[in-house]
Amino acid sequence: MTRPLSLGDQRDAALRHAADIVAHAWREFDQAREEVAPSPELLARLRERLPEQPGDVIEDLDLASDVLDASLAQSRPRYFAYIGSSGLEVGALADLLAHSYDINLALDAGAATQLERQAIEWLAQFLGFPAATGSFTSGGTISNITALAAARERALPGSRSTGMANRRAALYCSAEAHYSVTRAAELLGIGRDNVRDIAIDARRRMDPSDLAARIDADLAAGITPIAVVATGGTTLTGAVDPLDAIADVCQERGVWLHVDGAYGLPAAAAPTSAPRFRGLDRVDSLSVDAHKWMFVPKACSAVLVRRTADLAAVFSHDEDYIPHEDDELNAVDVTLEYSRPLRALKLWLAMRVHGAQAFRAAVEANLAQAQLLYGLASAHPDFQTREHEPQLSIVPIRHVVAGCPDIDRHNEELCRAMQRDGRVYISPAVIDGRTWLRPCFTNFRTTTDDVHTTLAVAAELGSTICSAH
Repeated sequence: MTRPLSLGDQRDAALRHAADIVAHAWREFDQAREEVAPSPELLARLRERLPEQPGDVIEDLDLASDVLDASLAQSRPRYFAYIGSSGLEVGALADLLAHSYDINLALDAGAATQLERQAIEWLAQFLGFPAATGSFTSGGTISNITALAAARERALPGSRSTGMANRRAALYCSAEAHYSVTRAAELLGIGRDNVRDIAIDARRRMDPSDLAARIDADLAAGITPIAVVATGGTTLTGAVDPLDAIADVCQERGVWLHVDGAYGLPAAAAPTSAPRFRGLDRVDSLSVDAHKWMFVPKACSAVLVRRTADLAAVFSHDEDYIPHEDDELNAVDVTLEYSRPLRALKLWLAMRVHGAQAFRAAVEANLAQAQLLYGLASAHPDFQTREHEPQLSIVPIRHVVAGCPDIDRHNEELCRAMQRDGRVYISPAVIDGRTWLRPCFTNFRTTTDDVHTTLAVAAELGSTICSAH
């Protein structure tokens, strides 16, 4: 008798059919294509009511494939919006394996627990950070919150038990730090009003002298500094805060230094950009999203810390339903999450299959593509670029039309036109009140031809827009 939720004798056929769909997707991802909007028929299928009876697994896999094929795929080589993931093939295979075994890392999962530890060690070696421990999380926000919770407990011992208890505290970050820092302040009881936006310099990096002055002013007012959050590649422009100088400020004052490197930190391993991250070995913790510039599929973020005791101080606990063998820490004693899938497998397997040098080379290629676009746009009479060349792989550019009364609106319309056109998908950004196109290169499939196409498409579509809009 077939069990109610078993695929029965269709199981092997379903697996083979899914493999065919994946193979087709992988072949397509190697080339750019115009995105196809969902058909009316597909949208109608997505409005159907809850099915009460079984369907045909092959037909339903095809329907799922149609939905995915009509969705925005960050894996395509000309997806330059926001900060994309490029869906490394071996990472997708790792996800299939991990989800098939459905291992839970809440406690000791045997070999899987050891694999995650090895993956953390490899990631720390790759970045050049002396991590004692860490874990893989669902994203940069959770990684940042995890590290800042540990920082709060160190700055205000017992706060996990008593709460903030009306104690005044503050976090410090660049004026262009990611919103996840503010979200952490909200969730940890520090309060968004106590996030100090530190001034930035001409290259949009945190100003260490302003940081020192703000911390000293808070200390004089009886306010406890929880942590400084430096950014290893801002989301807006890819700016890298001066870690070494910031570390000096923090060390002199005994303040925790966390680096939010969700986007840019893999560039610390690339020879041309490594000098920008000098001082990374001095920080207390860092976060990095392997599902961004280490190319594996989402979700695969990691938080790394210098001292295991700092995580244990804020997360460890002793419940009757959680055994502790020989007083060993479980994963839940050093992590925010309880049930956790084996996210580490995709990065671990990718490192084994491709080797660290291949990752460095892929990051270097993206850095070179950013420099190429900056050079092409700077030389083009119809484009503006920022005063300073890109620090990482984000390249803000502006299309300028003679006689156009509103260049900001023009670039907003151009961005929407490029998204509708589909040959190149980018996002806009507002920098100092002005609207820019913001291509970001984080895909190992992207080529120099794609870079040239990006500027050509922007110029072509931009020339058709204006006439007072």
